[in-house]
Amino acid sequence: MIPWWLLAIAVFGANFALWGLIGLMRLLDTSTRRWRHRGGKPRAPIAVGRHRFPDLGDRSTDVDVADVAVLMAAHNEEPVIVDSIQAITALVPVENVHVVSDGSTDRTVELARECGVHVISTVRNVGKAGALQEAFRRFELVDRFEVVMLLDADTQVEPGYFQAALPLFEDPEVVAVAGCVKTSWRGRALGPIGKLVAFHRQRIYTMTQYLLKFGQTWRRVNATHIVPGFASMYRAAVLPYIEVNPPGLVIEDFNMTFEVYQKRLGKVGFTPSAVATTQDPGNFKDYAKQCKRWALGLWQTVRRHPPRADLFTAMLALLLLEMLTSSVMLILVPFVAIVLAVPIFFAEVLAVPVLHDVHAFVAGFASLPSLLYGVVLPDLALTCVVTLLQRQPRFLLFGAFFLVLRIVDAVIALYAIPGAWLSRSSGRWSSPNRRAVDPATRPVPPTPDATTG
Repeated sequence: MIPWWLLAIAVFGANFALWGLIGLMRLLDTSTRRWRHRGGKPRAPIAVGRHRFPDLGDRSTDVDVADVAVLMAAHNEEPVIVDSIQAITALVPVENVHVVSDGSTDRTVELARECGVHVISTVRNVGKAGALQEAFRRFELVDRFEVVMLLDADTQVEPGYFQAALPLFEDPEVVAVAGCVKTSWRGRALGPIGKLVAFHRQRIYTMTQYLLKFGQTWRRVNATHIVPGFASMYRAAVLPYIEVNPPGLVIEDFNMTFEVYQKRLGKVGFTPSAVATTQDPGNFKDYAKQCKRWALGLWQTVRRHPPRADLFTAMLALLLLEMLTSSVMLILVPFVAIVLAVPIFFAEVLAVPVLHDVHAFVAGFASLPSLLYGVVLPDLALTCVVTLLQRQPRFLLFGAFFLVLRIVDAVIALYAIPGAWLSRSSGRWSSPNRRAVDPATRPVPPTPDATTG
């Protein structure tokens, strides 16, 4: 019989333990460096040359918000684009903000222009990656700015984002910085299912960012599988070396991250203090559709980039292997539980030869206590940890349902794999149903002097 602890590892994986430990080492390293710096000892110079950098020119380490171009790709984002633009223009000069409308048929272009930002439109819906590629060229962002921020039209950057993120570019090897995502649920008039989806997503974000990405983006051990496109920054000089819009991919952010590592362009930085909030789907249909799109995008990118003998490939291989095993195990959990539980209430089923054999086979590998200690309780423990980290007791109200959504995620993850090899995507997109946020729930924006001075 499989021990409960081995079952827990199979379901939740060793990645969290491995990269969580590396994250603790990063915290210790950061604390030591700060202590030495405060003690008057000079900071150790950052070595350059461990990567095969292309000729990117002078990598200035003194980057200010005035050097950051914000590029927002939007497709029919009328309900949310004004709020997103207002949030970012409270932090960066309005002339630095650029919007590319990807074939929008609503008032997206009109509303963006009323906000005073730069706006262009594609002739038709070419997909987010195609729109970004066209915007790089037409806005000439690479020649005009040091850093380009890619911002989703439903995302609001929180005060303090740039103060936390821009110093990461002091390391000349860092060519991209990933934002820390939080889901927006207040003021959206979400029903019970919408709130469940939002809190489930935030639980995933918290675990992956604190237990995976924080360790994966340590300067000494740097390999992460995605710089999410909701609010990420790239050195402008590196963008010409990244193939933003290769044919056949449904999303761009996985591919851009793979390009950074496989072309040895540099490292990815991340800090949990660089926060931006985004609108996750408000109903189950949109949630399932988005999950399928993300899973398909990952496997399409894996298909496009052959493995290499490096840390990134090793990290990715472990991640994908555990994704497959945990998905299979999660899908089997409800069936195993039913097979083990039914005879407790209906003992007569064991008199049926076939059912008796099935029960005996399953019972040889698992038991209800092993499922409880290896799957249910660890999942609830993760919810408690997230509740403490987020200081949001509402997570406990949905704790009993998160495991169900994890099983749904597992089904979608496996379902998307064949499509990565059997189909090609155009990249065209349609945004989930957006909801304008109640103004009473919005945080008060900071004064311009406090953020851009």
